[in-house]
Amino acid sequence: MDKKLAVIVMAGGLGTRMNSATPKHLHPVLGRRLIDWVIESLDLLNADVIALVSSPAAYEELKAGVGESVAVIVQKNPGGTGDAVAAARPLIPPDIDDIVVVPGDTPLLTGVPLVDLVEAHRANSACATVLSFIPPDPAEYGRILRDNEGRLARIVEAVDATPEELGISEVNSSIYVFSSETLWKSLGLIVKNDVQNEQYLTDVMEILVESDNRVNVVCAEDWSLFVGVNTRADLAEATTCLRDRILNEHMLKGVTVVDPGSTWVDAGVVIEQDVTIHPFTVLRGACLIKSGAEVGPHVVAVDARIGSNAVVGPFTYLRSNSDLGENTRAGSFVEIKNARLDFGAKVPHLSYIGDAEIGEGTNIGAGAITANYRAERYSTKQRTTIGRNVHTGSHNVFVPPVRIGDNAWTAAGSTITEDVPSGALAIARARQVNKERYGERQKRG
Repeated sequence: MDKKLAVIVMAGGLGTRMNSATPKHLHPVLGRRLIDWVIESLDLLNADVIALVSSPAAYEELKAGVGESVAVIVQKNPGGTGDAVAAARPLIPPDIDDIVVVPGDTPLLTGVPLVDLVEAHRANSACATVLSFIPPDPAEYGRILRDNEGRLARIVEAVDATPEELGISEVNSSIYVFSSETLWKSLGLIVKNDVQNEQYLTDVMEILVESDNRVNVVCAEDWSLFVGVNTRADLAEATTCLRDRILNEHMLKGVTVVDPGSTWVDAGVVIEQDVTIHPFTVLRGACLIKSGAEVGPHVVAVDARIGSNAVVGPFTYLRSNSDLGENTRAGSFVEIKNARLDFGAKVPHLSYIGDAEIGEGTNIGAGAITANYRAERYSTKQRTTIGRNVHTGSHNVFVPPVRIGDNAWTAAGSTITEDVPSGALAIARARQVNKERYGERQKRG
């Protein structure tokens, strides 16, 4: 019979070094929260139970965001890593064989080293196994000391290490797997630290080793997966690494990213083959970019859909629910929000199109505005509907609700407040009047 596995994710820390009113694990990282990246890395484990230990401040938001597959429990007081694991015990069924413990602030983590860890743990019939890594700079990480057989002898925190021990390059990732019976029994033997009144999970390892139990160490190949986030500087570094990972995946699938260093794409963005992304483009939320589209430079799109062979940019802002159909164009200094452009429609430059429908083949002249809120008549925003093959003049304002019929024209400088029939020309501006010799009269006062 297959052994049952549980995972405990440690997210009970307050993250004080972030200097933020937002709990550390809730900080946004490329369309997700920091904790969501960690939870995603657990998918390959196919765990029977995932238990998330939260601080009181983050509990409601964590619980609301992780879904039903993750159980959340509060660590009422910050009592150390050992206390956090103990807090999760009510969520772990008694028939669980092994328990993986993972820190909740390692967004670069992937599932492969976790699977390797569990497999090695079970293959060696260990009571506990530590996942280690070798970073370029061991810095403040706890050092792994092995015995003559390569098993764990001790984990020494950097502040307690001798100069010789600080020279050890292998460090603790704070990721472990225990047999459940061993873990619960050992937690009951931990003595609280006299100074901080906390229980540390590393003390469990010391108890097991001193009791002559088998504690193994598995050293992961890629050290970068285990870098934790403690400060905003750490968060920025992790975000950059995840950005590179996301873009690399898109490029391997046939997307051209001209300058990955200046391009930011959220995890939830879908980009089809043969799309070109130019420099300084930011794609956020649930964007969908269809094959053959060209986006950028200097484009920001949020929850937008860009159709096949559409051209967007430069200096374009597509806000939520922008839907650009096939062969459309949103040109320079254009903002679009909650609007649909049908096949071949163009908004070439210097325009705001919000809450609107733009028909097939229509060309919107420079400086167009759909003024989607008419306060004196409506309490909510209204839509502008512009039909097929319409030609609007420069500096038009459309005051909704208004409909422009197919093949219609609107004169430059017009403010359109009423419907325009199909094929008609709408002129809505004051008649020009020239005052002769006006300048001379002004000089004479």
